[in-house]
Amino acid sequence: MSETPQPPIRTDDESISSQMPSENQEPQPVTTANSSTPDSAPTATPEVVVETTASDATAASPVERSTPNVEPEPAATSQSELQALKTQLAEVSNQRDAFQSQYLRIAADFDNFRKRNSKEKEDIEVRTKVATLVELLSVVDNFERARTQIKPQNEGEMGIHKSYQGVYKQLVESLKRIGVSPMRPEGQQFDPNLHEAVMRQPTEEHPEGTVIEELQRGYYLGDRILRHSLVKVAAPPEQLSAEDASSFGSVDN
Repeated sequence: MSETPQPPIRTDDESISSQMPSENQEPQPVTTANSSTPDSAPTATPEVVVETTASDATAASPVERSTPNVEPEPAATSQSELQALKTQLAEVSNQRDAFQSQYLRIAADFDNFRKRNSKEKEDIEVRTKVATLVELLSVVDNFERARTQIKPQNEGEMGIHKSYQGVYKQLVESLKRIGVSPMRPEGQQFDPNLHEAVMRQPTEEHPEGTVIEELQRGYYLGDRILRHSLVKVAAPPEQLSAEDASSFGSVDN
C-alpha cells in the first residue's frame, strides 16, 4: 500500500497571511451554507460605505478651495442720478417752505379774523345795551324832574310822592347793577369829552370854564360814556359897551 501524502503544515504567520487578501486581489463574496440551496431567496449584498476625510475632500477639489465665496458689490450710483436726486430734494424743500409760509399766513389771517369778529360782536352788544339804557335814562330824567318840581301839600300827595320815588330808586339800583353810574360835574373844569355846554354865565365867583350847574345828568357805562352831561359853564364878567352906557345915561336923564 502506498502512503497518503500529508498536507504541508503551515505556521501561524503563514495562515494569517493566507487569510488576508492581497492588494491586487478583489474581495470574494462570502457565501453561507444556505447559498448552495437553490430554493432559498438571494440575500442582499451589504453596501460598503466609504468615508471621505476632510483632507481627501480638500485634495479632491483644489478649485473650490482656491475660490472664496465673495458677494458681488452693488453698483455705484452714477453722477447724473445723484444730481437728479439733489435737484428733486431741492424742489421738495422749496415746496415745504412755501407750504409752511402759506400755513403761517392762513393761521395769522384766521387769528386776526377771530379777534376782529370777537371785537365786532362785543361792539354790537355794547351798542345794543347803550341804546336800551339811553331810553331808560329818559324815564329816570322824568322821575328826577317830578321830585324837584312837585311839592306834596297833604298826606295823600305825600303818599303818591313816596310811591313813585320808590319806583325811581328801584330803577336807579337796577341801572347800577348793570354798570351805569352818574357823573358829578359840578365844580369841575369843563371837559368836552364828558360835558356839553348849553349855557355860559358870566360870573366872578367861579373861574372861567368851571361847570356851575348840571342841567341834565350824564352817565357812564363801565368805562364808556353812556350820555354826556348838559351843563352851564362860568364865563368872565361882560364889560358894558358904549351903547349900553349911553342907553343907561338916557334913562337916567
